[in-house]
This record gives sequence, C-alpha cells and structure tokens, in this order.
Amino acid sequence: MPSSTTPGTPPSADDVSLSHGLKQRHLSMIALGGVIGAGLFVGSGAGIAAAGPSIVVAYALSGALVMLVMRMLGEMSAAYPSSGSFSAHAERAIGPWAGFTAGWSFWVLLCTAVGLEGIGAAKIVTGWLPGTPEWAWVALFMVVFCATNLAAVKNFGEFEFWFAALKVGAITLFLVLGVLAILGVLPGTDSPGASHLTDFLPNGGEGLVIGLLASVFAYGGLETVTIAAAESENPVKGVASAVRTAMWRIALFYIGSMAVIVTLVPWDSEAVVEKGPYVAALDELGIPGAGQLMNVVVLVALLSAMNANVYGASRIAYSLVERGQGPKGLGRVSGGVPRIAVLASSVFGFACVLLSYWRPNDVFAWLLNMIGAVILVVWIFIAVSQLRLRRRLEREAPEKLAVRMWAFPWLTWVALAGMAAVFVLMAREPDTRVQLYSTGGMILVLAVAGYAWQRVRARHQV
Repeated sequence: MPSSTTPGTPPSADDVSLSHGLKQRHLSMIALGGVIGAGLFVGSGAGIAAAGPSIVVAYALSGALVMLVMRMLGEMSAAYPSSGSFSAHAERAIGPWAGFTAGWSFWVLLCTAVGLEGIGAAKIVTGWLPGTPEWAWVALFMVVFCATNLAAVKNFGEFEFWFAALKVGAITLFLVLGVLAILGVLPGTDSPGASHLTDFLPNGGEGLVIGLLASVFAYGGLETVTIAAAESENPVKGVASAVRTAMWRIALFYIGSMAVIVTLVPWDSEAVVEKGPYVAALDELGIPGAGQLMNVVVLVALLSAMNANVYGASRIAYSLVERGQGPKGLGRVSGGVPRIAVLASSVFGFACVLLSYWRPNDVFAWLLNMIGAVILVVWIFIAVSQLRLRRRLEREAPEKLAVRMWAFPWLTWVALAGMAAVFVLMAREPDTRVQLYSTGGMILVLAVAGYAWQRVRARHQV
C-alpha cells in the first residue's frame, strides 16, 4: 500500500521511532558535501594517469548517469520518505527479497568503507606525527564518530554541516585560483593555455575506459541525503531541494575541477598520482604549503565520509529490521537513535580495519573485491523500482510526485543501459573483473536468503 506521507509529517511507519532533528541547513550541506568525497581528492589521480585530459569526458559521462540515478531516487524518496531509502523502495516496488538484498549489501559496503576511510585518515595523521600507531588513530576516529552517532541525530547533522562547509570552501577556492591561473591573471603565474590538452586521448579508448570506471565509483555517497531526509523537519522539501541542485553540484565540483587540473598540470606528471591531483595543481601554481593544506582537506573529507557512513549504515540496518529483515535487537531505539545499529555498524567497520592488518592479502582483499560493484547493483534496484513505482504513483497518488524523473520512462531505460555498459566494461578489465564476480557472488547469496525469508514469512501469514 502506498504511504500516506504529506510534507512536514513523520515519514512512514518504519521511521516513527526516529527523531526529526535535522534542519534544512543540515540537509542542504549534507547534499552539498556528499558530492565532495575522498574519492574525488585522492582516487581521481589514477583516472587522470590512465585517461589523460579525456578524464573530463569520463567524469561527464558518469556524472550524467549519477544525475539520472539521483533524480529517480529523489522522485521515490519525496513520495515515500524513509530511512531505508532505496532498500524500502525496492521492497515496495519489487518485493521483500529485493529490499533485503539492496539493503544488506549496501550496509556491508558502508561499514567496510568506514574502515577504509579510517585507515586513510590515520595515514595522514601519522605522516604529521611519525611514530604514532595507525591503529590507535583509527580507534580514536571510530570512538568519536560512534559517540557522535549514538547521541541525537542533530549532532551528526552539525558535524556534517561544518565538514561540508570546509570541503565546499576548499574546492571553491581551488576552482577560483585555477580559473584565474588559466586566464593568466593570477599573480606570479603564466597561463598554460591549451598546451597540456593537445594529447587528449594518450592511451586511446582503453585509457578512457579505465578513467570512466574510476569516475563512476568516485560518485558514491550521494545516496546519504535521501536517508537523512527521513529524519528532517520536512522530508519532502529536503529531498526535492537536494535532488534539484544535484546537476550543478556535480558539474561544478567534479567535472569543473577535473578540467582545471588537466589544464594546469601535465597528465603524465608523477605528482598527479604520488601527491594527488589537487596538490599537484596547487604546487604547479607555486602556492606555499599547498600540500599540507590539501592534506587537511583530504583528512576532513575522510572523517566526513566516516561520519556519514556510520550514520547511513545504522539507518539502513534499522529500516531493514523494522521491516522484519534482520535481528530485532538492531531495531531498538532510544532517544530517537537506533543505538544498537550504530554500535553494530561501528564494530563491523573496526573489524574491517583489523582484517587489513591481520589478513591484508586474502580476507581483506576478498572483502574489498566483494563490495567493488555494490553501488552499481544498488543503482539498478533504484532504476527498476522507479519504473514500477512511478506508474503506481500516477494511478494512485499523483499529488506525491513532488519530484519527477525527466522524460519518463525513456531516460530511466537510458540509465539502465548505461549501468549495463559499465558492467560490460568491468568484465573486460582484469582488475575490475574480479570485483564484478565477487560482488555478484555476495548479491546472489543475499538474494537467495532474501527470497527464502520472503517465502517463509508468506507461509506464516497464510
């Protein structure tokens, strides 16, 4: 049955115990800062080294796909606000097994990402304080963000608000300095013109493919705003605002910064990979202390991602349990917060860190491969769910379509074709092929478990 949510009211039955402590300013900055992740600051270097200046095309193509996914997700989340986000939509549109599969696979992805981000943040800090153990810093970060998320949801919102403000300020300043340098009006620098863009496809189509795959996974994290919206003062308004501004945010921060970097720095500069593309570009401009400044920004990006992923994992787990798809203990709420789910998500994240020390070459490597393509699977669930729910909404509750997918259903099918193309490209590349198969194995196990659970519950209800 469709939800009866109206703007400004508690969103749905699976969220009635959660507080609604996030304000519109929190949601706006979560949406803005969610676009600027550590993957953009760090991971883009390998993409530039492979694709050269054509990395701009790679980010534009993957950015267009992400815009379509966010629009579809926004349409459903505005109509049916829920802390389960796409997992709840998949259950409503396809069946309980789909919600189970999408939700638990994403939970594993987020918890593992928490561990990876903690390791990355610890490496930066130990670079400043050599001799201090990495694991101790990871433990400190985990305790801080676990505590933050155990408290009222507004604490999470405040952390993310200021984290996002710093990231947005840093990348905006970077873009302004870069554009001034390209135009030749930045004091002490000469404009490079188009001298670094002449070899646009240095490694041919193969390099562009590698850059494209790198760019697709750099966009992960945008889904958090639709999870957070369920705990905001006005879920429908929050989702609608975030989704409608997604296009310019992606174009400015991702595509714009890639264009600035490859114009300022030779694509084959070793500094692009060793120092990171943003540090390399600032060094090219001769700005003193640029490396340490960007390390601070990257650290903030990593800590922000840790905070957001602990939050997102706990809310996904809570929603799954509320819908009868997980251990009941995880669904206990006190003070408007699913605290057992927060603790479980944090413990799983820290366990991933321990695995990276104890079994880096087998168990941890296997875990990383297993989550490699989860985000693409989630996007497919989003697209299929939107195809089904849109028609149902038009028949039963057209007034809930506060956000509408563009050119429905054609662009939804275009997005699905784009996702299928990415899967094919992953199967062609040896490194990503392993990830594809490992993720496929996990999804198959979860789907079978979800379907078995669905059949058992159906028999008990007869």
